[in-house]
Amino acid sequence: MPNQKLNAQKLAVVLFNLGGPDSPDAIKPFLFNLFNDKAIIAAPAPIRWLLAKWISFKRAPVAKKIYAEIGGRSPILELTQDQARALEGVLKTRLAETETQVFVSMRYWHPFAFETAGAVKSFAPDKILLLPLYPQYSTTTSASSLDEWKSVAASAGISAPTKSICCWPTQPGFIAAQAKLLNEAVAVATTTATPDTPIEVLFSAHGLPKRTVERSGDPYPEQIMAGAEAIVKAAHNLAPGNEGRFSWKVSYQSRVGPLEWIGPDTEDEIRRAGKRKAALIIVPLAFVSEHSETLVELDIEYKAVAKKAGVKNYIRVGVVGTQPDFINGLADLVAMALNADCDPVPGSGCGNVCAPKAGAIAIACPAAIAR
Repeated sequence: MPNQKLNAQKLAVVLFNLGGPDSPDAIKPFLFNLFNDKAIIAAPAPIRWLLAKWISFKRAPVAKKIYAEIGGRSPILELTQDQARALEGVLKTRLAETETQVFVSMRYWHPFAFETAGAVKSFAPDKILLLPLYPQYSTTTSASSLDEWKSVAASAGISAPTKSICCWPTQPGFIAAQAKLLNEAVAVATTTATPDTPIEVLFSAHGLPKRTVERSGDPYPEQIMAGAEAIVKAAHNLAPGNEGRFSWKVSYQSRVGPLEWIGPDTEDEIRRAGKRKAALIIVPLAFVSEHSETLVELDIEYKAVAKKAGVKNYIRVGVVGTQPDFINGLADLVAMALNADCDPVPGSGCGNVCAPKAGAIAIACPAAIAR
């Protein structure tokens, strides 16, 4: 893509992610921040605060054991900073006439949005672009981060024109990076499994309570499916002729508590693959950086389930991280948003719905939403 021109001398791009505890002592307050978010627990503030205190107290010992498997802390901040540096490098080449800086803002641990807003304020940009690192839109992820930014930016006195990219579930660079990783895993599976062993591809995404989806009209499940379909189409090792051996399915992980969650459940699907004596390829579709859900839940806990269930070969596909296709895809999103107005942009990857539904009416998804 040729260098982009825009009416700004300084551009700030803010990447949003979940965040994670950076030490064992940070685990309990991290959990409190998570469950005290009204997008996670829809209860009045005093009740939500009490619930968050109780849940974080109860879950902290379990969470400490989980994080102990990966050194007692989450690597998500450093990995997101790597993505920020990679994106900044590409943007400085593409936007040669603009001073561009990429910032990282975490939702539930440092750097919090108010800390990042302070850094953005000091940078004094002419334009700001908000880019959640959640491919699929959800009220519990992208919306929560963008809503918080709006509040802290106002408090910090940030007045620069700001746009946000709401979602990108089928963005070509993201899909290309995922397909490349899947092709590599399929090649391993086909060379290590016997010719008569079925090979199943399971696209595993973080789950949501079903009532969260129903209450908000959250398009997350539909966008997960759209992304999986696009990856399968792009993966040449799953080309026609292999249909008899390969199958694929979307599932959801990380289910907790008594509520009914969207499904099917990843752990249940692993057991079904074991009954078929299949080789299994797990693709973490909703995660772009490694953290506890991939490094512990998928790599350790679910791998043990697979072994016990009789899965012939368990292969976990890595996340897209700083793969060039993915980083260039993010840069494409930035360039598109900078040149867009507030109307839906064809080819944005958002499909028709990126925001919650109002009753039965779907709200159109602008790839770049003015804030």
